[in-house]
This record gives sequence, structure tokens and C-alpha cells, in this order.
Amino acid sequence: MLMPPDLSLTTLVFLCLAAAAAGWIDAVVGGGGLLLLPALLLGLPQVQAVHILGTNKAVSIVGTTGAAVTYLRKAPVDVRMAVRTGLAALAGSMTGAFFAAGISSAVLRPVIMVVLLAVAAFVMLRPAFGTAQQGDAPVTRARIATAIVLVGGGIGFYDGLFGPGTGTFLVLALTAVLHLDLVTASATAKIVNVCTNAGALAMFAYQGVVMWELAAIMAVFNLAGGMLGARMALRKGSEFVRGVLLVVVFSLVAKLAFDQWTG
Repeated sequence: MLMPPDLSLTTLVFLCLAAAAAGWIDAVVGGGGLLLLPALLLGLPQVQAVHILGTNKAVSIVGTTGAAVTYLRKAPVDVRMAVRTGLAALAGSMTGAFFAAGISSAVLRPVIMVVLLAVAAFVMLRPAFGTAQQGDAPVTRARIATAIVLVGGGIGFYDGLFGPGTGTFLVLALTAVLHLDLVTASATAKIVNVCTNAGALAMFAYQGVVMWELAAIMAVFNLAGGMLGARMALRKGSEFVRGVLLVVVFSLVAKLAFDQWTG
């Protein structure tokens, strides 16, 4: 399928605006899929979920790549470490997807909500978390190995198993494990996301479930939003990213709670 049937101009405009906003959110702190996926599901209720997922990946990988390139020009990112973490995340994601059929999302949602609330409390009570002051800590080989295994493999597994908020978890984990400031953590997370999105998109493309024409149109807006978000994060610094992070975390908790109570 190249384009969904009976797509109105109003729906197309709505999806493009959602793609731009999702690109901005994803570039700043991750979690753009919290907006883009529901928008696709709402705008295209007649389309099968697998086509929605495939098209979402085709759109989001463009914005994520644009944000990553923007960050790489100015943020001090260890590209080798980020790519190695991304490859570990790709393997973890494939493993998580293998086990996904046997896991009930109704069981996972309350656990993730508790974890997110604990994270939000930690970020609010620790003003130095993700600031330049924390970013001065040395990055040792042990921390890099932990990042590859825990951040890459662990969060990649979560992405394949369940998914919501993966980008946000990447930023938080990279900040905690490597003692990066939030801007550098966001930049590194984008490279990891490009790796995982590329693997998922390749599988969806092989299955023939991507609506390429719609994805191409939305990707232009997602790219613009992603590059704008990256530039704002670089210009405004860690405090700005910290504020957006808290908004996204509480939004994710609200969405999971809604899904839990209405599912």
C-alpha cells in the first residue's frame, strides 16, 4: 500500500502537523512516538495496525536522522560508543519482539508507570542531574560497557517487547550511566534511535507494510520538527531539556494510565 484509501486533505494536514510536533519532541528528549502513533491511529482508523507501525518507522527515522546530524555538528558525541550501543539496542529489540507475543501489556503498564514516576521524582529532587556539573564526570570503560549492555541491550529489549517512551528512557539511562549532560545524552540517543529504527524499518519494508507515499510527505515535516528541536536544545541547554523531559514523562504516565483503565 502506497497511500491509504480515501485520505482527505484535512486528515493529511493533521498528520503532517503531528509529524512536525513529534519530530520536535523526539529531538529534544525522545518520545515523539507518543504523539505520532496515536495521530496515525486516529487519522487512519481503517488502516491495519501493522501498516501504521511500518509507516511510523519510515517517518520517524527521517526526523531522527536529521536531529542526529544537527547534534553531531555541535554536541560532543562519542560516535563509536553511540553506534555500538545502537547495534546492541537493535539486537535487544529483535529479542524483545520475539518474546512480545507471550507478554501482556496490561501487566507491563503499571510497572512502567511506577518506574516513570520514580524517575520524575528523582529528576525533580536532583537539580544537578543532567547538567554540565554532572557532565564533567569521566567516562570510563566500565561505564561504556554498562551503557552498551544496559542502555543498548536492555532498553532495546524493552522497545521490542513493549515500546512506549523508549527514546525518553534512552536519554535518562545515558545521563545516569555515562554522567552525560542532557543535551549530549539526547544527541547520543538519536544515533541509537537511528540504528533501531533502521532495523525495524527494514523488516517492515520486507513485509511490504509501509505506506511510502504518505510516509514521504509526513517525513518532510518530521525532519523539519526534528532539526528545529535539536537546534533549540543546543541553544537553550540542559535546563530546557530537563523541563521538556518532565513534561514528556508525565504525559507518558497519563497515556499508559489511560490505556490501562480503558483497555
